[in-house]
Amino acid sequence: MNKEILKLAIPNIISNISVPLLSSVDTALMGRLDSAAYIGAVGLGSMIFNFIYWSFGFLRMGTTGLTAQAYGNNNPSNIINILGRATLFALGSAFLILVLQYPISEASIWLSGANAETENLVRKYVYIRIWAAPATLASYAVMGWFFGMQNAIIPLILTIVVNIVNIIANYVLVTHYGMTVDGVAWGTVIAQYVGMLVAILLFYQRYGYLLKNLSQKAIFEWQAFKQFMSLNRDIFIRTFCLIFAFGFFYNRSSSEGVLILAINQVFLQYVNWMSYGIDGFAYASESLVGKYLGAKQYNKLKQAIQLSFIWGGVMALLFTLGYFFAGRQLLYLFTNQTEVIKAALPYLWWIIIFPIFGFACYIWDGIFVGLTASTAMRNTMLWSLVFFLTSYVLSRPMGNNGLWLSLVVFMVVRGLLQTFWYQKYLVHKA
Repeated sequence: MNKEILKLAIPNIISNISVPLLSSVDTALMGRLDSAAYIGAVGLGSMIFNFIYWSFGFLRMGTTGLTAQAYGNNNPSNIINILGRATLFALGSAFLILVLQYPISEASIWLSGANAETENLVRKYVYIRIWAAPATLASYAVMGWFFGMQNAIIPLILTIVVNIVNIIANYVLVTHYGMTVDGVAWGTVIAQYVGMLVAILLFYQRYGYLLKNLSQKAIFEWQAFKQFMSLNRDIFIRTFCLIFAFGFFYNRSSSEGVLILAINQVFLQYVNWMSYGIDGFAYASESLVGKYLGAKQYNKLKQAIQLSFIWGGVMALLFTLGYFFAGRQLLYLFTNQTEVIKAALPYLWWIIIFPIFGFACYIWDGIFVGLTASTAMRNTMLWSLVFFLTSYVLSRPMGNNGLWLSLVVFMVVRGLLQTFWYQKYLVHKA
């Protein structure tokens, strides 16, 4: 079982860590320009697309759970039609985003709390990057399907290709063509479409034989489509709440001024590195839990859950130790602005404790995806958001320390509620 977990987790960790690497490079490129406003603008712009795109994260998670169960049940027709259903939904959603881009973008910029110094920069970023919507949403569906097929290598290849293209494009556009946030946005658009083309080629090479089982009638079959929509509705609500919490964090950071916004944008890069590292084991649990549930191998299912927590805890401890010993030095990778570095140091200890307090909820998310326990994901997240906002109101006099305390409370409560929910309502499924 450990071998199975590591076979899936290691490629996921490598591919996942390349995701915050991109965000970190963007932050570093902006951090070497002549104003902290560029760092904040990219942070706010990225947060807006967390709302717009990550709200559709259900396309990856829901597709993974359903595909893994169909894989465990050895049902090739169901396997390929799940992909068709998810891809069509992704492209239809992207079309609506592009048609409604003006009201979506303007409302998002207003809600972000961008101040006068960053608003125009954020607007420039948003109206460029939104054209990546078709490739971005389709990639969510395709990546989720590959994970459900117990294949972590193709997602690894795709993620590395996308991020290498993105980093190179961003670097060239910013350093050689004198662009700022617009260079970062165009680099992302280019990379997403390159990644989608590579995904199509790899699918045909590895899984093209499944296309003979593709059926338009099966894709739109009411019961299957109803299950797909019901599952994804709950995961959408869960994901929206998660994005809202981090969006609220950015908004309140912006209200504290450009310096605090820049500091928190840098420290959220630390959080991203930790999150994507631990998510390697969460993704492994999605695939394995779904597979063993579909195959009705319940002893292996329970073993996969237990070992996923052990590996996730080890990864969290490594990040905590890394941030304790090298957290200060890492600041210099993101910015050379002495003012930002000096002001950030009093908040570094929040980043040191964050992995230990937060890792459990990431692993539980993976387990719930594999179980297709979307109601549990939705309800535990809604209650966690209530605790997060309540904590912020109570700790507001603490300033930025109160903001970070609220985020830690959010992660801890998520893990505790997920544990309770599993023991009370889901343990019988395993």
